[in-house]
Amino acid sequence: MIYQVTHRTTFTYTEPVAISHHVLRLALRTHPRQHSLRSSLSIDPIPSVRSDGKDYFGNPLTHLTIQTPHPALIVEAQTVVDVQKPESIHLDQSLSWDQVPQRLQGSTDPEILDAQQFLFDSPYITVDDGTYDFVCECFPPGRPLLAGVMDLTSRIFQDFTYEGGVTDVSTPVQEVLHSRKGVCQDFAHLEIAALRSLGLPARYISGYLLTHPPEGQKKLVGADASHAWLSTWCPDIGWVDFDPTNNCIPHDEHISLAWGRDYGDVSPINGFMVGGGQHTPTVSVDVSPVSLPSIV
Repeated sequence: MIYQVTHRTTFTYTEPVAISHHVLRLALRTHPRQHSLRSSLSIDPIPSVRSDGKDYFGNPLTHLTIQTPHPALIVEAQTVVDVQKPESIHLDQSLSWDQVPQRLQGSTDPEILDAQQFLFDSPYITVDDGTYDFVCECFPPGRPLLAGVMDLTSRIFQDFTYEGGVTDVSTPVQEVLHSRKGVCQDFAHLEIAALRSLGLPARYISGYLLTHPPEGQKKLVGADASHAWLSTWCPDIGWVDFDPTNNCIPHDEHISLAWGRDYGDVSPINGFMVGGGQHTPTVSVDVSPVSLPSIV
């Protein structure tokens, strides 16, 4: 599938900002199933300094400095991206989960070394006895890894309520586990914590999801939203994505933006400013399928 993705963020300030520095992660990353065909990044006011590169995890990164006093900041990223379906995976034919920690030890293989860094606590994801007890039911000894992860994904989908406004990015995993409420980033953080408690690598993925309007209604421009899910590493297969918010293995309607240990590694816009008073952010996201002739 080919999509046009537009992500527009507007910061409105009660007082002019004298100077600001920002880090943007708004360029879609490339991987074997996803290729950017065309992209642009519009910033108003135009930054005095801008540099593009990649962060530690390989996510595209933009640093910018705005030295002109400004009452508002508008950042708009537009991308045309080609997303392919994943290959079929037989969940019951993956290696048993309790053999994975052994495969991670004492290896110099770059893929395994990469997976090892997603085993540990991170700023927004910590493991405790509660997360371990929660996950154990899905992983009896000898169970195939991916079958267990899919079971855990389904359990979060069934037992937790999607509800906005009850959490924020700093809400601990343990609080989400207790309240059984949250949004996509909370469910991704929880499942990652559960997997790490078993010694299984898991990473956080931010991106977008194509949404479908109710039958008989038109899709509203800008009505989509950022999304979050996770990926776990399976020997002999590689990284496999799971979406606990929608109880599925992401297909060609999930568009990856960035990945890291948790949300803190992939936040779309970070930074600091001098002045500005109070500020109000407004975010608009639109994901629309397009045909090849329309992008030529």
